Amino acid sequence: MPRPITATIHIAAMRHNLARARACAPDAKVWGVLKANGYGHGLERAMRGLAAADGLALVEPDNAVRLRELGWTGPLLLLEGPFDAADIAMMAQYDVNGAIHCETQLALLEAARPARPLNVHLKMNTGMNRLGFMPQAFAAAHARLRALPHVADITLMTHFANADDTAHPRLSIHEQVRRFRDGAQGLPGPVSLANSAGIFQMPQLKDELSSHWVRPGIMLYGGTPGGQTAEALGLKPAMTLASEIIAIQDIGAGDCVGYGSRFQADGPMRIGVVACGYADGYPRHAPEGTPVLVDGVRTRLVGRVSMDMLTVDLAGIPGSNVGSRVVLWGEGMPIDEVAEASGTIGYELMCALAQRVQVVEG
Repeated sequence: MPRPITATIHIAAMRHNLARARACAPDAKVWGVLKANGYGHGLERAMRGLAAADGLALVEPDNAVRLRELGWTGPLLLLEGPFDAADIAMMAQYDVNGAIHCETQLALLEAARPARPLNVHLKMNTGMNRLGFMPQAFAAAHARLRALPHVADITLMTHFANADDTAHPRLSIHEQVRRFRDGAQGLPGPVSLANSAGIFQMPQLKDELSSHWVRPGIMLYGGTPGGQTAEALGLKPAMTLASEIIAIQDIGAGDCVGYGSRFQADGPMRIGVVACGYADGYPRHAPEGTPVLVDGVRTRLVGRVSMDMLTVDLAGIPGSNVGSRVVLWGEGMPIDEVAEASGTIGYELMCALAQRVQVVEG
């Protein structure tokens, strides 16, 4: 029989979360972002879960081709654009939109002779300082694109750094929007502004954040983009990582658990050994006290996470035994809570799901 650890992907939850994005941005079309193998949920499963999106967005050119092979006929967008001339040829062959965010990409496009006109998304750097033309250089880049006969539609886009904190003292969403409006003033084309965090600000900042496209990512998979919990934002988890207790140890005061003997019992304890470790994608650095569900009861991690196993405190769960169900994250155990305890974010835990974990749908 297979090892008793399973990641259950909830397709219905993705559909629900997509509907939440539309409810917050009713006047915008939606790019469903499924980069990084659909945030660890699987490219094909994410495609089905987000089938009602107006388009799908990702960063991997080979996976854009794969989505076409899987039957996706709607718009596709490469969020980081082409990496070389071959990608531009692929974009034309498979009808894929691409971001243009730097001089190198612009020069590639100017030198290209694609088989069909391309739709591009011209990106502005409004303070994130990762990708994009500076506001003062944006109009000139737009003019160069407009002059190319093989460029069709040009969408104007930027990316928010702190949309979960609208009044962030270093870079507020208002300041980024101001820079975008100034840099794009007078330029034609659809506008694409909001990521997941920005989408949740749209009901309050409707006029300021008005745009033609939004780009939800983490919210589609049931993780919070910040500010509030996923549950408070009306999201449902799209992945549940669950396993079983495979052994129980009854230990006494002074006994230690796990590598490094990091945890020492103050008194008698029942310790449950769970078939899940860092080779499954669970964070090795998760500390004592990280929440876990055993038979639906919340308990805590004790001892160091090892490659294939972790250990939990069974105090207060007298009916637990070998075979008891353990939820590491997902339904009943928010992934963001596990991530926060481990000093990371839910995005990383989703994307780190290991290949050896059996994946099912439910």
